[in-house]
Amino acid sequence: MKFASAICAGVLLLAGSAAAQEGGKVIQKTTISLGTATPGGGFPLYGNAFAQAMNESDASLSIEPRNTKGSNENIPLLEKGELDIALVAGEPSYEAFMGIGRPATHLKILTAMYSSPGMFVVRADSPYKAIRDLVGKPIAFGARGSGLPILSRYMLDGLGLKQDEDFQSVYLDRAGDGPAMVLDGKVAALWGAGIGWPGFNTVAGSSAGARFIAPDAEEIARIRAKHNFLKPLTVPAGSYPNQNAPINSVGSWSFILARENLPDDVAYHLARTLHGIEDAFCKKLAQACETTAVNTLAAAPDPALIHPGVLRYFREIGMAK
Repeated sequence: MKFASAICAGVLLLAGSAAAQEGGKVIQKTTISLGTATPGGGFPLYGNAFAQAMNESDASLSIEPRNTKGSNENIPLLEKGELDIALVAGEPSYEAFMGIGRPATHLKILTAMYSSPGMFVVRADSPYKAIRDLVGKPIAFGARGSGLPILSRYMLDGLGLKQDEDFQSVYLDRAGDGPAMVLDGKVAALWGAGIGWPGFNTVAGSSAGARFIAPDAEEIARIRAKHNFLKPLTVPAGSYPNQNAPINSVGSWSFILARENLPDDVAYHLARTLHGIEDAFCKKLAQACETTAVNTLAAAPDPALIHPGVLRYFREIGMAK
């Protein structure tokens, strides 16, 4: 959606608006471009479900998902106004907000998506049982441009390990390529994050079975002592096939970010629609159960980073001052 102004027949129109006829009534539709990531990963899965749930709930919205290279491409696309909203992992969001390695961004949070506890998956018959066992081995750390390799880099750094020196790092062109590489023995492990992540589902649901490897309690303490923005997170038992016990790790919250100049009334409209269908969205996708107004306020590094239109909605429902 480009909200560039255009004069047409003396009326100021929004380029992202279009009239459509439904049920005999003319409905003014607002088209929103949504950046996700490469096919086969968690972001396209979530983004498609988000768009479907929102479009089904509100006939005036037309949210259009678009595959991208992931978080590291989504941020500049938002900053250039080539996307309206986009999915961005917690670590790239944090670096952009804090100005780490780049100027601080002026993008805004539309909503928290879900928490992303990071861990490795290996074949159940492999000899690897701890992170140190994977040193020197070929590891698929995720798609190029996605936020997953950034999360693993911070986590490993907290353990005194360098991702591209202590491991044979493999970066994927497509997130969906990783599980087959584990199952075929081309890599020892696949790094991923979150609950219901497609790559983990594929390996865990295969005939080979899976073992998950995450930092132990002492390692979690070491990681957080160096990078305290990473939070202790837990993958509940049963999140993946044959996963019978909870898995403790570290990670962060992924966000849907909005371009800085997304109009307040559009952000308000999106927030009102989204949080009005929290239960329905949860039923559509397990990860979406964490997409709530409460979690957005808790996960935002600073409430000022939340889009003003979203904050207006939160004030309206008594959740923000």
